[in-house]
Amino acid sequence: MDMAEDNDSFGICFILPEGGKTAPCCPHGPTLLFEKVGKGGETGRRFYACSACRDRKDCSFFQWEDDKVSEARLLAREAENQSKRPVFSQQESWTRFRKFASLPLDEKKFCLDCQILLLPGEHAAHSSHRCTAITTAQLRKPSALLCPLDNKKKNAQYLFTERSSHFLLDTLAGQGYRKVLCVGTPRLQELIKLRNLEHKHEPMKTLLLDIDFRYAQFYSQDEFCHYNMFNHHFFGGEASSAVLQSFLRECDGEKVVMVADPPFGGLVKPLANTFSLISQTWRKLQSSDSSNADMPMIWIFPYFFEPRILECLPSLSMLDYQVDYDNHPLYKHGKTGRKQSPVRLFTNICPRDVVLPGEEGYRFCSVCQRYVSGLNKHCAKCNVCPSKDGREWNHCSTCEKCVKPSWKHCQTCGRCALPDHPCGQGQGKEGCFTCGSLKHKHKACPLKDSHRMSSYRSNAKSRGKNPSHHPLYKPKAKKKSGAARRAKKMAAQSV
Repeated sequence: MDMAEDNDSFGICFILPEGGKTAPCCPHGPTLLFEKVGKGGETGRRFYACSACRDRKDCSFFQWEDDKVSEARLLAREAENQSKRPVFSQQESWTRFRKFASLPLDEKKFCLDCQILLLPGEHAAHSSHRCTAITTAQLRKPSALLCPLDNKKKNAQYLFTERSSHFLLDTLAGQGYRKVLCVGTPRLQELIKLRNLEHKHEPMKTLLLDIDFRYAQFYSQDEFCHYNMFNHHFFGGEASSAVLQSFLRECDGEKVVMVADPPFGGLVKPLANTFSLISQTWRKLQSSDSSNADMPMIWIFPYFFEPRILECLPSLSMLDYQVDYDNHPLYKHGKTGRKQSPVRLFTNICPRDVVLPGEEGYRFCSVCQRYVSGLNKHCAKCNVCPSKDGREWNHCSTCEKCVKPSWKHCQTCGRCALPDHPCGQGQGKEGCFTCGSLKHKHKACPLKDSHRMSSYRSNAKSRGKNPSHHPLYKPKAKKKSGAARRAKKMAAQSV
């Protein structure tokens, strides 16, 4: 089942964790609670599903919230979770790394098939595998050594280009940050550590939180934590959580900033909840004058998620800077990709303080007090630089707003849309799928709770008559995933 946050005919709503309620665990840590809501406001049973995997092929965990799980099933589940944990603990991995680093160059081997550093006694066991020699320089760039994971819904590792990595680091250093919490940004961590070795700049501390446990081979316990950003889960338990708390404590004026680059198929609300929890932890560790402040952060995500991100974290604003990736066919800056990268920076750092490179065409808008792309022209009527996708947008006097250059005003629909759009369709989808109102979304619907209660009573009666009947989980043949639908919609809107 695809965990799309919004859908044309139904919605899968993420339910924030409630105090004192323990969620069941899958190999990726505590699961998340969801609820399916139909157009008429009908709500289905709540269920738990994997926090990191939105496709059941990748993690088959599924449990109705009101299910009573047998002891045998709990034991089998725990055994499965244990079987999928890393072979070596963080401490063991670091001990192995120190032994590996002290080996002569001709004994330093890396198994490409198993993706692990090999100690001399392990060479024979991997003799039939693809193995390669490793240099000291390669040890300092594990993101280039490890094969990127490519499941875009779960753990996609699209790695920053040198251009984007250096821009981020130069920006953070220029702002005076001396501690960078790297959430899913291994390449930024590498660059910081490499720059520290040059002794030309003020040293910076960094901590990588990542779901890819392979990085434990290259970093100490104070530099890496095996972590799931979708449920704020530390696989190393309290010891890893204590590492984060120690890192977030600002001592001797060492300002902390978080840079997060989640998989683009991930749900916004669980991510926003995690980043809020990290910010709350940071706030508790600071002096009293920071009791109401938010932790400085940069969330890297496609621009078309802006409404959802700002709904969850209103203090963030989107910048025009285009983030690009080495190993992504589309998300590249300028003319090197098929299209310009849609990936942007969402940050609570003051936009005018984030200086975008003029050599790439960015300029400062004195009215908006921020840097914008070269084609993002200020609109006197809207009083903003309106473009989101890097193209110059046009003002529609009828709609009283700026729209994409490929859009035209449709008199039938009373709004701007693509010239070949189906007239009379689409506008209703912008409203609430509980009551049909165009003035609010489902989340703010005053009838939401009454619909839920009546639905629960109805479902409870039907389950009493037929316990095996699960109407919401009936598979539909050849149904496109939410990611596929969004990709198709994005392609149409980008024309």
